[in-house]
Parts: sequence; structure tokens; C-alpha cells
Amino acid sequence: MNINSIPELRIGDLVVEKAVIQGGMGVGVSLSGLASAVANSGGIGVISSVEMGSIGKEAERNYRRENIEALKNEIKKARSLTKGVLGINIMVALTQFDEILEISIKEKIDIIFMGAGLPMRFSESVKEKLRSGCGTKFGVIVSSHRAAKIIFDNWKKSFNRVPDIVVVEGPKAGGHLGFKPEQIDDPAYSLENILPPVIETVRAYEDFKGCGIPVIAAGGIFSGEDIREIISLGASGVQMATRFVATDECDASVNFKQAYVNCSKEDITIIKSPVGLPGRALKNTFLEDVRAGLKKPFSCKWQCLKTCDFKNTPYCIAKALLKAQQGFLDEGFAFAGANAWKVDRIIPVSALFKALDAEYSAAFIPVAV
Repeated sequence: MNINSIPELRIGDLVVEKAVIQGGMGVGVSLSGLASAVANSGGIGVISSVEMGSIGKEAERNYRRENIEALKNEIKKARSLTKGVLGINIMVALTQFDEILEISIKEKIDIIFMGAGLPMRFSESVKEKLRSGCGTKFGVIVSSHRAAKIIFDNWKKSFNRVPDIVVVEGPKAGGHLGFKPEQIDDPAYSLENILPPVIETVRAYEDFKGCGIPVIAAGGIFSGEDIREIISLGASGVQMATRFVATDECDASVNFKQAYVNCSKEDITIIKSPVGLPGRALKNTFLEDVRAGLKKPFSCKWQCLKTCDFKNTPYCIAKALLKAQQGFLDEGFAFAGANAWKVDRIIPVSALFKALDAEYSAAFIPVAV
């Protein structure tokens, strides 16, 4: 192992050159452009599956069909751009969760990451794939060792298998958070504190699986120094999202990326999402209006999230995120991690990986003998 370079990541028989997973960011922030660039640089590039059929379009004839067709096309496009490792992020809370899972498996995506809920209820088709096996690896995103144990025990009993990889997301992440508001700034729930119990929990299933199960740390990881520090605590690698926004290949508009470059530490805030979860985002006039009690009128063409009480919500979060992705930040807002204020310029993904490697190397401290 080269101590001056970010280590490789092994997920069963799949070997990834760099133990860096680009987090899935929706709506439309991480699509084939960003995912393929990350994969070409040796990491795992991840496509976000949220509302793909709405991207770039004002109206749709059939949201369900358009989402699935867009998903197929995006995976095919990413495949045409890279021979590296590609993943897809699927929210359990999505109304089309099972459909997206089935298509992703059929399209032979390398890894499926499931979060925003406990992935334990599946269609019969997916259940059969889990029992009999397929080329796709399955990862789960959790915020506690209790959630990991519930999922692993359920899969072991129901499918005679366990997930291939686990992502532990701490409270400094961007977007929806798996924590209560009072836990977000509580040191007891910091990534450094919740990571070791998850590693210990997952390790107990490795004999059953017959190989190691990597545990990936996520939430607030920004630099190569951060990567080295969290790996020293036992993580097999990291998931990063915020720093990949300010890259040339990120699929969001330049205005969206520039919002990260221009923001200060004070611009990052916690909001209450219409889906009932706290989330971390960049302050703007849209969110100020919402906080002041103003509603943003909308009509729901279909309920994209199972948990969304669209009749009583002040705004459509899918539409707000899509508008921001398109650059209309006065009509929506951008999710962002706690360290987004550290972003100072937009660079190519390849340059970002070089910077991460350099920071990782510079953080090495020789042990005196």
C-alpha cells in the first residue's frame, strides 16, 4: 500500500482504485457527467435517481415513465463515457423505489446505494435478485449502528445475504439528515463517534458473508487530510459530495456551483424539509420567505416521495431543488454540506483528485521508532 496516496477500496470481488465515493446529489446535480468523471479518476461515480424525468423539462405526460426512461438513458450515457465504477443512489422514500431498483439492476449498474429509509421491503423481482445474486453490489446508507443491525438482520433472515457495503453518514452532511434537530450539533452524534460502533456491528457479519464488508464514512469530509484522519479511525474509505459540486463536470448549472464558491460559513443553515426531516442548505431569499411563513404555490402532478404530505406543504421540494440545479436560485435552494464555505473555485474532477491525493500525502505523520 502506498502511504502517500488514497488507498484502494475492495467490495467483494470489485476493486476500486481510490477509496472515494462521490455522493449522489439530486435533483440533477450528479448525473452521467459528474459520475463518469469521478469514475475516470479512479473513484466511484454516483448518479442520483431523484426525479430524473423532470430535468430540463417544464411539463411531462407521464412522470413515472419519463423517470424510468431518463434513468436508463443516464446509465447508458455514463457507461459510454467511462470504464470505471458507477453507482446509483436511490432513496427508499421514493414512490418509484422498486422500479428504479429493478431498472438499475437490469442496466448492470456496479453498485446501488440505498438511503433515506431502511431498505427492507422490496418487490418480488428484487427479492429474487437479492436471494439468487446478480452482478450489482448493494450498499446501505445509515446514521447509526442500530439501523445497520436492523437492516443486516433483516437481510440475513429474508434473503440469506447481507449488504456488500455500508455508508455511515454523519450530521455534517448536506441535504436531508438522519438525525433529530437537537442531535445535529451534539458531539455524541459526530461522525467520529458514530463510526466505530457501526464498524463493530458490521464486522460481526463478515464470517457469514465470507469476506470483508467495507464501512464508508460520510458527512463533512472535505480534504485529503480529512480522508486520512477518518480512515485512521477504521473506515475503509469516504463518501464526499459537497466538494464535487464545484467541478467542471458537475451536472448542475454554473449559478448553482457559484453559490458554493460565494457562500460563507454563516450562509449554511438547517431547514425543516417538507418531507419532515431536517436538512442542511445555503441561505437565500427563497428559504427566508419559507421561514417567514410564505407559501410557494404549486400543483403536485404526482407524489414522487411516499412521505410527502403535498396538500399541506409550503412548497414542492423536488421543484425547488430542480430550479436551483437549473440556476434559478430565487425559485429554489441548494443543499450543501457543513464545509461548503471552504469551496473557493471550480476545477476539473481530475484536478480535485490530484489535490485530495496531495492533501492526503501531506497529512502523513511518520511514527518515531
